[in-house]
Amino acid sequence: MSKLKIAIQKSGRLHDDSLKMLKDCGISIDNGKDQLKASSRNFPLEVFYLRNGDIPQYLKDGVVDAAIIGENVLIEKTRDIEIIESLGFSKCRVSLAVPKSFEFRTIEDLNGKRVATSYPNTLKQYLNSKDISVQTHIINGSVEIAPNIGLADAICDIVSSGSTLFKNNLEEVEIILKSEAVLAVSPIINTAVKPILEKLQFRIQSVLKARSSKYILLNAPNDKIQAISNILPVLKSPTVLPLAEEGWSSIHSVIDDNQFWEVIDALKDAGAEDILVCPIEKMVL
Repeated sequence: MSKLKIAIQKSGRLHDDSLKMLKDCGISIDNGKDQLKASSRNFPLEVFYLRNGDIPQYLKDGVVDAAIIGENVLIEKTRDIEIIESLGFSKCRVSLAVPKSFEFRTIEDLNGKRVATSYPNTLKQYLNSKDISVQTHIINGSVEIAPNIGLADAICDIVSSGSTLFKNNLEEVEIILKSEAVLAVSPIINTAVKPILEKLQFRIQSVLKARSSKYILLNAPNDKIQAISNILPVLKSPTVLPLAEEGWSSIHSVIDDNQFWEVIDALKDAGAEDILVCPIEKMVL
């Protein structure tokens, strides 16, 4: 039987979040210590644990059919890989940062300066679009120390919380791009495994929808049902059930987590009472 070959980062936060996504999709991985490849017990899937920077080439060559990878890595390494799903975790940005003593006003202040980076292609494309010329120093790892040791005037690196920049007396001055984990597909994926990929993507979409939604239950007078229903439906329509107390009903629906408090405030204003909100494990549409 054919198996979908999927690559994930060998170690680090993206590795952990990728395995959690697969687990939430109901896929069990036989993951031994220091394995480079592992199979699923209950889904036709093989996981390849690879260095993040190597994954784009493995995709291009068809060694793996798909990958969970940071969008920033794909942009840096190649523009030829299709992204079929944004996954909502491992969010970061590729940014320019300078020492706090650097009197930065506009991007033009970097003209002729030395910039250390692990993202030379991304940096070059961005600066070319701004007609800025710099001296690029390519560094793999610990880019943030370059200004402190006199190697560079500025850096271009990934930023998540900004704590590493703060510890090195740097400040973020320009965001080049925003990134998150994505599901990417090889341009020469084996036709036999495409149905498996579609099943995996469907499961991922169900997990992502559940993560961004909440199940809501509330009580309301019957004469308020229509007004409340107009606020609620994320799905086709809310479920309305009569309560033992005459003239009252229980209303069940789903709300978007990103608009949670706005919806709650609107429901209370419309007459909703006894509001209960629960997480959703999966959401199959």
